[in-house]
Amino acid sequence: MKLSVAGDTQVGNRYPANFDVLAVEGSPDRPVLVVADGMGSGRGSAFAGRTTVDTFLEMTRTGQPTAELMRAAVAECQRRVIDGGRAWPELTGCTLTALIVDGAQAWITQVGDSRCYRWRNGLLEQLTVDHTEAWLGAINGWWPHDSPQAHTARYHLLRFIGHPDAPEPDVLNVALRPGDVLCLCTDGIGEEVSYRKLAQILGSGATPAEMCTSLLAEAMATGGNDNATVAIANVI
Repeated sequence: MKLSVAGDTQVGNRYPANFDVLAVEGSPDRPVLVVADGMGSGRGSAFAGRTTVDTFLEMTRTGQPTAELMRAAVAECQRRVIDGGRAWPELTGCTLTALIVDGAQAWITQVGDSRCYRWRNGLLEQLTVDHTEAWLGAINGWWPHDSPQAHTARYHLLRFIGHPDAPEPDVLNVALRPGDVLCLCTDGIGEEVSYRKLAQILGSGATPAEMCTSLLAEAMATGGNDNATVAIANVI
């Protein structure tokens, strides 16, 4: 299958710097897309995001993508971030969502609340699950989705890179079809851009670079309340 890929990121209006980290690399037939979102705005956030993305790329540049490889890569991310975070008392952690294309399939791994969406035949689906208290509350009816409790719970991550228990990631394997659009994003996109707008942009037929530009512009139009990062792969 032929793929077209692109990624982009922006600071937004809330933070003085960008604590998201983006990588789009690999060969045309084996692209690797990675997004990470540092927790907070300190040196621990910056260290965790950069270390996680660099480590994941290092661990997966060679070898056949498998569930075992994805888990091993995330385990090494956990080890390095946890060890590095001992150097200072502040929070050291980040989310991770990554995708590796292998022929007619894609491997996806997820820790935290960054996301992977798929647009296919007019339907936009979120393939990953947010590892937050808010997600659990929404699906189990703990409180109304627009309640103060739900808003606060969005910031309570149950799994992240740098967590002292080094939780395992979710690992997904999905088949690819011509016309699929896969979108990885941090919560600066996922929480700021509405489902309908996201579906409209991913189903527009534009190039991945154009889609990235449109999504970042939409995030800014809604307030730019967070760092925002997106990576898109279009199956041709």
